[in-house]
Amino acid sequence: MKKLLYQIDTDLHPAVFDNVVAYDGGADHVIGYGGVTPDNVGPLVDGAIFTRAPKDKKNTAIFIGGCNIAASEALMKAVKRKFFANFRVSVMFDPNGSNTTAAAAVAWLVHAAPGQSLKGKRAVVLAGTGPVGQRAALMLACEGARVAITGRVAERTQAAAKAISERAGVAVEALTALDNATRAQAIEGAQIVLATGKAGVHLLDESAWREHRHLELLCDANATPQLGIEGIEMMDKGAQRHGKTVFGAIGFGALKISLHRACIGKLFEQNDLVFDAEELHSIAKSMVG
Repeated sequence: MKKLLYQIDTDLHPAVFDNVVAYDGGADHVIGYGGVTPDNVGPLVDGAIFTRAPKDKKNTAIFIGGCNIAASEALMKAVKRKFFANFRVSVMFDPNGSNTTAAAAVAWLVHAAPGQSLKGKRAVVLAGTGPVGQRAALMLACEGARVAITGRVAERTQAAAKAISERAGVAVEALTALDNATRAQAIEGAQIVLATGKAGVHLLDESAWREHRHLELLCDANATPQLGIEGIEMMDKGAQRHGKTVFGAIGFGALKISLHRACIGKLFEQNDLVFDAEELHSIAKSMVG
């Protein structure tokens, strides 16, 4: 029986990246739908959950993407509301690659940490109000780190921190940081810094972290010059720079792709899986190294 993946996207055109990775991950056919909303997704889900016998439902799965994360989250909720009893299929939620990117970055940070533990360490996520930043902050909090996120707009940063706190069950600090100087202040006392800004946006000068007494781990998720953290190369993968262990976007990015592919394959093992941030984080940690 063919393994069918329905790529449901809030954008007008479903992401080609997600389509390619889905085939590489083991789907026999990937059927993309763009411009999907909570109001029109119902018939698509019905078609997925009602057409195959119980033992065969695992061969149908749904992938939810999109660049508008809030819209994708609403779509995810609408899809899950359609499920009941065994009338369900497995779902992966990775809008704009946010969950897999965050999971790969945090998995490497855990792996590289002394004792492979982040418990009690202060972690600052620069530009942490975006999709990758919020999910990375959630995963860091779940690892027991004391997490702070920075953002340029106080209200947005506070709202993001509140949402993460509620999901993680621990307090996440919101720090307003408009420039390198205020971001340098934000990382004072931190052992971990993760930059998750937009492509090509510089966030932190090398001088702000080079002589930092407490920093142990740095990771930059930006692969487009100008990089987010000056002094880190995009290919860095556990490199030692100024006595710190650092990761660049391409350095940890291989795990992101491997994770995405592996989870596509896992979708077809049973029909009741949901791969969101927490699940992807757990799987990424099992794959790192």
